[in-house]
Amino acid sequence: MLKDPLFILVAIAMLVVVVILARGIGGIGKGGEAGAKKQNKLMQYRILAQGVAVVLILLFIYLRRKVQ
Repeated sequence: MLKDPLFILVAIAMLVVVVILARGIGGIGKGGEAGAKKQNKLMQYRILAQGVAVVLILLFIYLRRKVQ
């Protein structure tokens, strides 16, 4: 499974979500209006990245079920 390109893509997508989430949560405590806007934008990117990751996971499951 580790040699499967789609699996690797799913893993990268999930890692991107975790990194964006960590940066967003880490910056929440800094405060300020500019910081709040930046954190809001990061959370919007996280939602987008999560959506992409979920679609990739579903595609992976669908395609691997067809093969077996």
